[in-house]
Amino acid sequence: MERFKSLWAWMIIPMIIMQAGIFYDYWGDFARNTWAVHVHYWIASLWYLMLITQPFLYAKGAIASHRTWGMVGVFLAGAMAFLSISQLNRDLVYANFVRENPGGIGPFEPWFFVGIMIVELVLISGFIVAIMMAIIQRKSTQDHAWWMVVTVFIIMMPATARGLQAVWIAIYGFSPEIDIVVMPPIYLSQVLIIAMILGSAGWFGKLRHPATWLAVGVNAVGFLMEPLGRSETLQTILSTIVKA
Repeated sequence: MERFKSLWAWMIIPMIIMQAGIFYDYWGDFARNTWAVHVHYWIASLWYLMLITQPFLYAKGAIASHRTWGMVGVFLAGAMAFLSISQLNRDLVYANFVRENPGGIGPFEPWFFVGIMIVELVLISGFIVAIMMAIIQRKSTQDHAWWMVVTVFIIMMPATARGLQAVWIAIYGFSPEIDIVVMPPIYLSQVLIIAMILGSAGWFGKLRHPATWLAVGVNAVGFLMEPLGRSETLQTILSTIVKA
């Protein structure tokens, strides 16, 4: 329990990693980002900030403030989930564009965007489950806290992968002839995130906690992105459910 008193300070680390990962992709293209992208970015940033301030308030004994902001956090989590779901059609738009214009977005093929959509759907579902469990187990301080903590690692993949992809492109270039630019950064991001989950879980004594298993499991799906994205059955199902 003593280590949980410094939880707020540890949560600054994933906040920095997330912001570093998304920095170029968001701020480098700030003027051309859509309204939905801006809202999504700031709500995600506020969620990370919430996961710093809430443990801080609890550690300082400001329980009333912690509970009040916790109710605000429920609405913020809902906004985070619904905004993420609402943007899933964007991946199908890109997939259809590349299908009709081969090489239109560098080396990326339609399956890549379908795979991204599937992985993000799994991550969003994991995020929702973690939030629900945190609410259900709110009377158990450590369980509640750990379910909240893993939400940070569950939603970290898109920002981290984009940041690593930017570095990868800077090294190898961005050419339709170079397919190495597509998947390695994503696999590397998943390795780093899972390592952070297990490292944090080990430090706080939560390696066997179901929240840890959930966070590792949904991130591990990223390693299956290519076969899932290439599945014609899944492409048909998603195209039917989500209209581009």
